[in-house]
Amino acid sequence: MTDSPRSLPLVMVEPRGRAKPPRHLADLSLEERLVYAAELGLPAYRAKQLSTHYFDRLVDDPAEMTDLPATQRDELVSAFLPELMTPIRTLEADRGTTRKTLWRLFDNALVESVLMRYPDRVTMCVSSQAGCGMACPFCATGQGGLQRNMSTAEIVEQVVAGARSLGRGEVPGGPARVSNVVFMGMGEPLANFKAVVGAVRRLTEPAPSGLGMSARGVTVSTVGLVPRINQLANLGIPVTLALSLHAPDDELRNELVPINTRFSVSEAVDAAWGYARVTKRRVSIEYAMMRGINDQPWRADLLADVLLARGDWGWVHVNLIPLNPTPGSRWTASDPADEREFVRRLEARGIPTTVRDTRGREIDGACGQLAATGE
Repeated sequence: MTDSPRSLPLVMVEPRGRAKPPRHLADLSLEERLVYAAELGLPAYRAKQLSTHYFDRLVDDPAEMTDLPATQRDELVSAFLPELMTPIRTLEADRGTTRKTLWRLFDNALVESVLMRYPDRVTMCVSSQAGCGMACPFCATGQGGLQRNMSTAEIVEQVVAGARSLGRGEVPGGPARVSNVVFMGMGEPLANFKAVVGAVRRLTEPAPSGLGMSARGVTVSTVGLVPRINQLANLGIPVTLALSLHAPDDELRNELVPINTRFSVSEAVDAAWGYARVTKRRVSIEYAMMRGINDQPWRADLLADVLLARGDWGWVHVNLIPLNPTPGSRWTASDPADEREFVRRLEARGIPTTVRDTRGREIDGACGQLAATGE
């Protein structure tokens, strides 16, 4: 008796005719993979073997999966490890230690991910949506609009692909593992909540369930979807929350971050503070510095007032981001002197503040530049 899987459609169709990405083992918990194997007429241990190849060994060549029957290997791989995305182009900067990859998904949607290798860590910046519906006017992704949510497996595959490139020596510095993942690529992560949480679980569960990363190495960014921040706080996964604030007052933030008309500065910061209280994890406040727009000294003082009103016990860290150029944007980065004064005023109030490294700017791989264009 063979354990060949029953035929499985590569593309599943949602209601209203929208096609879904093919089901992949990374979409499922280990227990769900065992059930799936049974549905396909396979012994449970096949799901565990394939999970080990994917998450632990980082194998993508069926020929290397020698513990699977040679006559059934391709069928097993097709059932559990269908191809999710095809690399179209990889651009490099920083002597090859920053790599931006353009991916084509099964339905021809395009997304980008960025690998950044530092002396002490490797960070993957991943996309959670093809495009973005938040419409922040200074962000290239937001200017392009939303095409669709990505699946859990499509998100995870970006990290696994980065891990493979490290393991194969394609990134200078020798073999290494991905230590950090930031959901700061294309899309609003909390607008694709279920898939993003699934991806976080796959990243942090021990092999063969997942990649076995520390949850403290995972950062989930949001423009401030308050109900989802509250929901994330209660899941018991101690990831770092990054709130993309960009302005301390509603009048300006309504323009820079349109979702602010639904969830105000006060509501978004309250939710972030609540997240810090529940998880005991310090929240990062992301703030893109725009010349003459949000970089005035009085706005630094107002930002300090807003943050300290919730507590002064070190719940927050401010991460200033020099604005990266995007096509058609009318805004530019702050003058360095204004940036330094902004930092000085926040630090004088006891708020830890850093200025983000602008890695990948020359390959349009820095914050706010991912647009998945230029094939």
